[in-house]
Amino acid sequence: MADARTQFNISTVLIAPLDWGLGHATRCIPIIKAFQQLNCKVLVAAEGHQAALLLKEFPNLTILPLTGYRVHYAKSRLLLLFKLLFQMPGIYKTIKREEAWVQSIAEEYNIDLIISDNRYGVHHPTIPSVFITHQLIIKAPYRWVQNIIQWVNYFFIKKFTACWVPDMAAAPGLAGELSHPAKLPPIPVHYMKLLTRFHRVTCATQYSFAVVLSGPEPQRTMLEQKILKDLETFTKPVLLVRGLPAESASIAVPSHVTVFNHLDTIELANELQQADYIISRGGYTSLMELISIDKKLIVVPTPGQTEQEYLSKLLMQNKRLLRIDQSQFSLQDAYTQAQSFTFSKMNIDPFDLEQLRTLLLHLPK
Repeated sequence: MADARTQFNISTVLIAPLDWGLGHATRCIPIIKAFQQLNCKVLVAAEGHQAALLLKEFPNLTILPLTGYRVHYAKSRLLLLFKLLFQMPGIYKTIKREEAWVQSIAEEYNIDLIISDNRYGVHHPTIPSVFITHQLIIKAPYRWVQNIIQWVNYFFIKKFTACWVPDMAAAPGLAGELSHPAKLPPIPVHYMKLLTRFHRVTCATQYSFAVVLSGPEPQRTMLEQKILKDLETFTKPVLLVRGLPAESASIAVPSHVTVFNHLDTIELANELQQADYIISRGGYTSLMELISIDKKLIVVPTPGQTEQEYLSKLLMQNKRLLRIDQSQFSLQDAYTQAQSFTFSKMNIDPFDLEQLRTLLLHLPK
């Protein structure tokens, strides 16, 4: 089998996931594995929890420290828009720092290809640079605001060589109009199928709920505290995965609860498939992965995050999942609602090595 050096003239790949929760890092795992199968050297630009997660998955991976956007959420959804707007100047500065950083390290590490998962500044004028996103449309409360955001989004995307969309090509796919807008960016756009680390297996049931926490703070912790309080009275067996790969300290939980700060891909897939129901945030990566293993899914969208609210509403209409707002969430109510909800299956098309080969062949020369 020809490797990427001979077939695609690619020896070293730089992959840079966004630091917005863990989803962008976890969905890069199948991409990293596919490039390694092509005998490419993979460098990852990351820091903090994202770097810790990827190092647990790939202990020999080369991590190049790169400051993230470090976006913080408000505790109240009413203040979220203002807090995000306040952070915009810092985000723009980070984008400009990314551009300068890539220029400074590209020759030193002999980089042949750049893969940026939603990091707008990680591209190079003479090195093929791919932007990965499922949000060609970024949802906003008002249409005129959404149109402005889409223009800004495309302004940055068109600086890349190509855009890869982690969804199925046939609309609506999994992400609906987010990934299938009426107007595409003015660069080549290719659908890369669904990015998931998991493969479905059949195993005995051990937990009523598997709870997978993720996403930006403080909302991750707020949902965790709500669940920990519920666990004092909800006595069915529960698995709690906190989504904290860099954390080593344990927390006190009742005896019917099994808790992990983090699990690697194989361990997490095995544990999740021993649950009757899975509770998670509504981030797109979580949806790609959890729907792929065909488990009954309960989503608690991050308050104020319009993408999660749109996706969970769309997929609940199609009976793919049960959505419960955080303000109304309790474990007992979730269990009661889930037992009477009719879940439907979805045919998915996962990303694999052959799909990566196809994408690389379509890169503009």
